[in-house]
Amino acid sequence: MPGRESVRPEKVERVDRLRQQLLAHPMTALVGLRGVPASALQTMRRGLHDRGHPILVAPNAAIRHALEEAAKESPSLAPLLEHVSDQTAILTAEGNPFSLFQELVRTRSPTPARGGELAPHDISVPAQTTSFKPGPIVGELQHAGFPAAIEKGKVVLKKDVTIVKAGQTISREVATMLTRLDIFPLEVGLTLRAVVEGGTFYPPSVLAVDLDSRRAELVRAHRRALGLAVEVSYPTTATIPLLLSKAHRRALTLAVAAGYPTKATIAPLLARALREAKAVESLEKA
Repeated sequence: MPGRESVRPEKVERVDRLRQQLLAHPMTALVGLRGVPASALQTMRRGLHDRGHPILVAPNAAIRHALEEAAKESPSLAPLLEHVSDQTAILTAEGNPFSLFQELVRTRSPTPARGGELAPHDISVPAQTTSFKPGPIVGELQHAGFPAAIEKGKVVLKKDVTIVKAGQTISREVATMLTRLDIFPLEVGLTLRAVVEGGTFYPPSVLAVDLDSRRAELVRAHRRALGLAVEVSYPTTATIPLLLSKAHRRALTLAVAAGYPTKATIAPLLARALREAKAVESLEKA
């Protein structure tokens, strides 16, 4: 670390601890903490620690120095340096980066806007009959850009409206009205910025995979492949029991049709003979 001899010993020790932690685990992630209340963060940290994913919170300067030092021994960590900004923490673990991404997604929950935040996406408000009583609230809604009116003694929003576009600042007036309409446009929780697992760097865009959907696709593909393999009589560990069952059913059907007696065909042959005898008897009576 440059100027190490002029840095206070406790800072050097902190960087060394971070460096050791970075090198001790096969998976390292940078996590954004912006907007997470201290109490909620402590709860999230305990939960992740219990699942083997400890989060280390430190100043960005210490995280950069630790990454620079660790990258000398493990160069794959170097790309993480570009993602150290704002409020950052280090998460080290063993496991699957995709599962980790989903785990952090589950820490996020809707939260109301206070005003001054940038909209993460278009904030749309549907046409609706509100629970507000007619009064000054109509003017307040209209002033904030909501298409409010009074109809049949109720305050209504007459049409769908995109009240704030993605990237625009949410005004305090709009934020207040959204909260009163029970619309919470923001999310609070941990944000995965980037992961290095082994020698591979994963940006969030790669990790944002719907695992349940992918599992369902694999199940459907497996069923279709199995059906095709059975149809073309392709022998594998999975298809042999099905092929044998299919062959047995066909052989049994053929033996019965040909009147060939075996232990398996005697019962259906007798049943067929009985049906035919009854049919003949009914013809004679007629």
